[in-house]
Amino acid sequence: MSNIIAITNQKGGVGKTTTSAALLTGLHERGKRVLGIDLDPQGNFGFSLGLDIENAHTIYEALKGQASFDEVIISTEFGDIVPSNILLSGAELEFNRPGREFLLKNALSRVENRYDYIIIDTPPALNILTVNAYVAANSLVIPMVPEILSLLGVSQIKETIDTVRHFYNSNLNVLGILLTKFNYRINLAREVQEMAEQIAEQLECHVFETTVRSSVVVAEAPAHGESVLQYAPQSKPALDYNNFIDEVLKATSASK
Repeated sequence: MSNIIAITNQKGGVGKTTTSAALLTGLHERGKRVLGIDLDPQGNFGFSLGLDIENAHTIYEALKGQASFDEVIISTEFGDIVPSNILLSGAELEFNRPGREFLLKNALSRVENRYDYIIIDTPPALNILTVNAYVAANSLVIPMVPEILSLLGVSQIKETIDTVRHFYNSNLNVLGILLTKFNYRINLAREVQEMAEQIAEQLECHVFETTVRSSVVVAEAPAHGESVLQYAPQSKPALDYNNFIDEVLKATSASK
């Protein structure tokens, strides 16, 4: 059975795509069979790993039934990836038939046994795409930056998680909150870290021991079509993400 992990936060700019790309490529480097799925209409997950998202089959076609899931999977040096592009932005209106919450889960059922891990990058919104990710996933990882507004966004996710658990996926759990763009020298960062622990209690999870430090290489890596692990493997964020991946491996192995 695959470990299906959705990377989620309704707030943008918290490192969802960076985390998705690092987790996908890091697990692949460790010999895991991996699939990355971009559910964000901006298409940054696929683009940041070097895909031509405007001239490829995408998750939109699979969810619409216009292509099989096999047709939208692209094999890369980082693992398999299903890209997205702006066509997915109409999902809220287009995917309006009964059972729309299960579109991704049903599509994945045909291929998930091929993979050890499936990583889903979600949009910065609590919409039908995010709900599809939650319904399909075993677990969630919530990246957040050490800012007060980011804390607010995380606390609002709880209602969506509770709804999905009640109606669609009772087995959904939260692996943890990952603090990104972290700077130990800033007092607010340490204060937010403490408040994040309180939110984690409400979500019945924990804050990952690893915090991902800030660096310009995180912004540079997508332009080179690589995750930060390949672009700058000795950088602080790459070292941090490798530690985070080890935490994820330990947590998901323990849950089996």
